[in-house]
Order: sequence, then structure tokens, then C-alpha cells
Amino acid sequence: MTLVDPIGDMLTRIRNGQMRSLNNIEIPFSNFRTKILDVLKKEGYIINYVISDNKNTIKSILVKLKYYDGQPVIKEIKRISKPGRRVYSRATSIPKVLNGLGLAILSTSKGVMSDVEATKNNLGGEIICRIF
Repeated sequence: MTLVDPIGDMLTRIRNGQMRSLNNIEIPFSNFRTKILDVLKKEGYIINYVISDNKNTIKSILVKLKYYDGQPVIKEIKRISKPGRRVYSRATSIPKVLNGLGLAILSTSKGVMSDVEATKNNLGGEIICRIF
């Protein structure tokens, strides 16, 4: 079965896992997903992720979700740029999420990075999602 929006599927799995208070969730493997998870880990929204590679099964990513006082660290995670409607932004007009308290993840020409890094490097790109 092929997914129309694999990034949206990953974000939905994270959202559903945190609603159910799961410690770990499993996501099908892709390099782009690992780059997004790198940004989430660097910014402190997840604990860690591990790539599981069994020889007879499909590669997957095991994500360890983060909680603080029993509440999920990620309050909202929303897909901005969708397959039917791509959303791009220049470096000077990257939107702030909750006046800088949240995070926007961008896919730029230099790779996947947070909105703060993209502004610092003067790079624009596709806005993948926003998190707070």
C-alpha cells in the first residue's frame, strides 16, 4: 500500500501516540522522515529515535515520545504544506509560531531545518509543519 502523504502520516502517528500516552511509536522508514525527526530531537520535542533493520521485514523507525508531568511536550503538530497545496516562504517572511515559542520545520536547499536556523542562514523553502 502506498501513502499519498507520508509526512502527514508520520505527524498523525505522533499525534495519535501522544493522545494514547504511548512511550514509543513505529513509523515506516524514509530518509526525509529521519531528517524531520532530527530537528524534533534537536529542539527537544522527542527523546530519541532508533532505526530498526530486520532482514526479513520492512525497515522502520521507533520514536520515543517525550512527556513532562504526564502531559505530552507537543501540544499541537500540524502539516502546513500538503501534496495538493505546497506552501513556500522566503527567508524574510518565514512565519513565527506563537511569537517564537513554537517551531516551524522547513525544507530548504541546504536540507531540513527549523525556522530559526533558516532565518539565521538566510534561506527560504517549503514549510513542512508547525509544532508547539
